[in-house]
Amino acid sequence: MPLFDAIGDVQQFVSIFASVYALALVLYVLLSWLRLPSALGPVQRFLYDVCEPYLRLWRRTLPLAAGPIDFSPIVAIVAVYAAARLVDFVLGKFH
Repeated sequence: MPLFDAIGDVQQFVSIFASVYALALVLYVLLSWLRLPSALGPVQRFLYDVCEPYLRLWRRTLPLAAGPIDFSPIVAIVAVYAAARLVDFVLGKFH
């Protein structure tokens, strides 16, 4: 039975990770629209370091820019949740 507990824990971790990363992506996009005080610079830099490599992957793969609007964050969030659902489905087969 410990294997089933481990699978449930991994499923919960993946679900929480996907939610937190999607939230980080949303915050990154929202904060990129604002001019922040220098005290929040480290927060914005952290979000840049965490989110930009993943978003850059989508920007290179798909031509998602329509004028000044960049749709890569939307695709990135959908992909994060799709990957989490896929992992949940595969692990659910073992549970």
